[in-house]
Amino acid sequence: MSGKTQKRTGTQTDEWTVPEIMKAAALEKFGGPEVLSTHKLPVPALDPGEVMIALHTAGVGVWDADMRAGWLPGGAPKFPLVLGTDGAGKVVAMGSHIRRFKIGDPVYSYSFENPTGKGGFYAEYVAVDAEKVAPVPRGLDLIEAGAIPTTGLTAIQGIDNALELKRDEALIIHGASGGVGTLAVQFAKLRGCRVLATASGEDGVNLVLGLGADMAIDGRNDDIKAIAQAFAPEGIAAVLGFSGGERFDECVDTLRPGGRVAYPNGVEPEPKKRPGIRVIPYDAVSGPAEFTQLTMAVEAAKLKVQIAATFPLGDAANAHRRLEQGHVLGKIVLRIE
Repeated sequence: MSGKTQKRTGTQTDEWTVPEIMKAAALEKFGGPEVLSTHKLPVPALDPGEVMIALHTAGVGVWDADMRAGWLPGGAPKFPLVLGTDGAGKVVAMGSHIRRFKIGDPVYSYSFENPTGKGGFYAEYVAVDAEKVAPVPRGLDLIEAGAIPTTGLTAIQGIDNALELKRDEALIIHGASGGVGTLAVQFAKLRGCRVLATASGEDGVNLVLGLGADMAIDGRNDDIKAIAQAFAPEGIAAVLGFSGGERFDECVDTLRPGGRVAYPNGVEPEPKKRPGIRVIPYDAVSGPAEFTQLTMAVEAAKLKVQIAATFPLGDAANAHRRLEQGHVLGKIVLRIE
């Protein structure tokens, strides 16, 4: 870690000294991957209800690239802008209101719109509302835990909350070889569903079969409707989509009357509406109950986290270039520590 160190008023720092200055991958303007570079920035101030995390790993998602290019749901940006919505590390300081963590606890966190001035997870330190932080699940190391807060919450909430899947229901997971899809396959099998997965390429097909899918096909080339008919002659009960477009619509066409389709907001183009089919767009939510739900599913499934590529913090621009090349099987991460 970098910079002069100091004890911070109002924080508990029993065995850890938090520096004033940290390294972060940030941008001074919107643009392509080249606008991301290493900055030395002040460590965020800690409010009474927040936790300071010394980050080990940060996730890299397509939403990060969208933000880098100029999409900011929270309003006007404050430059330099530190990207990153999730990651994992160790608690190094806590606000005066926090009692449920200890210094040194390994934690993972998802905060999609961290308040202005707090910064994102592409940094050595991040200050996050304690409600959006949870202990790392048993069985995961910090790299795996840092890869899954956003994708894991999105996957389990699609399975449990949006679709309310039941045992033995036939489910298509479209885009199953990506960061969210690889987790959704495992959570759907944990719930006892029959999973037909569409994946990217032969290697993607082999990956999702290895994660437990009952059947997997190349979502770009194979005949989805014919294969779905053979897989579930009574019709598909539900579709969970992580990639938009014509092939997503073909998945939805396989639904039986009364079927349902769910997808995270941001999947575009959205599927066409059809009579008798329930369409459920949703956003991943983070909070104590949601992290408990995720942690229990991770531990019960003995989750396998597919890391597509790892880049050092100073190489964040190349992580975004890799993201834009496509065919990412699993999740790209930044190694901070």
